[in-house]
Amino acid sequence: MKNKTKVFFVTGTDTSVGKTVVTYLLSRRLQQEGFRVGIMKPFQCGGDDAAFLKKKLELEDDITDINPYFAKEPLSPHLAFQRQNMKINLSVLLDCFQRLCEEKDILFVEGAGGLMVPLKKNYYMIDLISDLNAHVIVVARTGLGTINHSLLTLQQLRQYALPIKGIIFNRSSRVKQGVAEKTNPDEVAEHGQVTVLGNIPYLRNVRTRKADDLVKETRRHIDIEKILEESKTLKAICRRRKRWDQEYLWHPFTQMQEWLMEDPLVIDRAQGSYLIDGMGRRYLDGVSSLWVNVHGHRHPVIDQMLQQQIKRLSHSTLLGLSNTPAIELARELVRITPVDLKKVFYSDNGSTAVEIAIKMAYQFWQNIGQKKKTGIAHLANSYHGDTLGGVSVSGIDLFHKVYQKIIFKTFQVDFPDCYRAPKGKSYPDYAFECLDQMDAFFKENARTLAAFVVEPIVQGAAGMIVWPQGVLTRMEEICRKHHVIFIVDEVATGFGRTGKMFACEHENAVPDILCVAKGLTGGYLPLAATITNQKIFDGFLFDYKDRKTFFHGHTYTGNPLCCAAALANIAVFKKEKVLQRLQPKIAYLEKRLKKFLNLKHVGDIRQKGFMVGIELVGNRQTKEPFPWERKIGARVCQAVRKKGVILRPLGNVIVLMPPLSISTQEIDQLLDSTYQAIQSETE
Repeated sequence: MKNKTKVFFVTGTDTSVGKTVVTYLLSRRLQQEGFRVGIMKPFQCGGDDAAFLKKKLELEDDITDINPYFAKEPLSPHLAFQRQNMKINLSVLLDCFQRLCEEKDILFVEGAGGLMVPLKKNYYMIDLISDLNAHVIVVARTGLGTINHSLLTLQQLRQYALPIKGIIFNRSSRVKQGVAEKTNPDEVAEHGQVTVLGNIPYLRNVRTRKADDLVKETRRHIDIEKILEESKTLKAICRRRKRWDQEYLWHPFTQMQEWLMEDPLVIDRAQGSYLIDGMGRRYLDGVSSLWVNVHGHRHPVIDQMLQQQIKRLSHSTLLGLSNTPAIELARELVRITPVDLKKVFYSDNGSTAVEIAIKMAYQFWQNIGQKKKTGIAHLANSYHGDTLGGVSVSGIDLFHKVYQKIIFKTFQVDFPDCYRAPKGKSYPDYAFECLDQMDAFFKENARTLAAFVVEPIVQGAAGMIVWPQGVLTRMEEICRKHHVIFIVDEVATGFGRTGKMFACEHENAVPDILCVAKGLTGGYLPLAATITNQKIFDGFLFDYKDRKTFFHGHTYTGNPLCCAAALANIAVFKKEKVLQRLQPKIAYLEKRLKKFLNLKHVGDIRQKGFMVGIELVGNRQTKEPFPWERKIGARVCQAVRKKGVILRPLGNVIVLMPPLSISTQEIDQLLDSTYQAIQSETE
């Protein structure tokens, strides 16, 4: 949520701590100092606090914006509104919030109860605070119990990485000040490492007394300057982090000479579809943090699973031992991947998953006596990672040409982008002509070919090249006919990206070996899996003395934390019916993308599910690309960043690959910002 208004969320350690009183006093005090102040009480269950604040602060805002959700019964919001047959629509609430922010310097948003009050399924008050990008003011009592409640509240805020402005203690009842009341604020400040913004004495007749009299009475009890101050310390911290980045870090796929002259964007936290920098600015994550995030950042199911697993076991080797999450995940992967895949070998990224598959295929033939079958085939414009094995089966010169003298020899199969098919060739016929050539090549070299590695349906790093229907199954048929192991690299396409759990499912193709990574853990932790059929596995079952073991492994193979995150990721797919709910969004995205053809420098739009490539050309008629030195893709992505969206190009191709959980409103933000950036940078 982007706005220039300073937003403070007033939450409590529990109910009846005096959040409304604090909101009232702070608002009136700031009004006296000339600030344009607004208030919002999104959920009110019983009482008339919102109307009281509107009247006393003389606010002109509509009461339905100040309090969009009202229930008569004093219950938890999710229950109160359920009993009134009302559904909480976050889009409505956020629209009210945006209207209240207009022409305001400061907006106070008052919560209902504490942080973990449920608002709807898997959405709590603390999630709303994050979505509003608010600084948090905690209101607490001074008496017995406040240390426990206050420290738990602060701990929860820090787990969500939310900015805590400070804590205000409020005597909400006329109780004699004892030792606890006098000492607790200092104890909370020390143990909670939090700034005390105020310690308000008991106030009589708050609702009937004049606001200015109350402000006068509490002036010395509230440090308004601490609340108002722009955090110079925070700005200094952000500057220091940027300096340290440029002094110590070497970034991947980045020309560091240019990086050292730029102002780095440093991401500090995230929530839902948004990344958030150190100053609280939010950016829509338009490429899922490089194609990995699936259900949005900070998904409660995955967060909780990881927290539980940390308390049990963070790591134990799979060499000679096993662990519970690794076992359970292997069973789940066999269950959800294409039929006939039976065995799971773990590693930690897509490159290693593919390299393991190549080594397995090679050694399989060696183990069973087919010594001449050593060749590995791949597509000419493919990408399978950056280890030397991955580079050997990749065909994008920009990334890998420099390493040609240290990689092993492979066979490249022509299968170019149909958008740039040779003159006289047409889509999709040209693709199948290439497959005929592949069939002939495999037939000629069947005695020496061990395996064929391919990205299914969509070739990601090549520029989001989408294949015609039937290509994948034809490739499988060719491999079967010539006894070549069929390796499918679903590192980028797996876990819902194309609209199905795995891209293979679009054509019911069944690989001998399937490689997965990226979205496997929902975008949380590095984990990969190489999944084989029983035949491949059986090719390694020999006596110990034969030395035909698969001698490969990593220290963190099958790490329990990673496997727990992956289990939670799969559970979310089932529990939230992610693939079913994704289909209307895919159709909406496809419909909205057609508008981009109105831009004269958009040559082609390629989409499969939530994988989108928008190719920019200097001349649409000739398909002439923009010169490399113009850095047109990078310029578009820099321009769109200024609009609050993060993208990363592939040369002249603008890639859109948002989290599957993105809303239609966020899709609009993504597409509108991208359209405007392309228009401004190519005209």
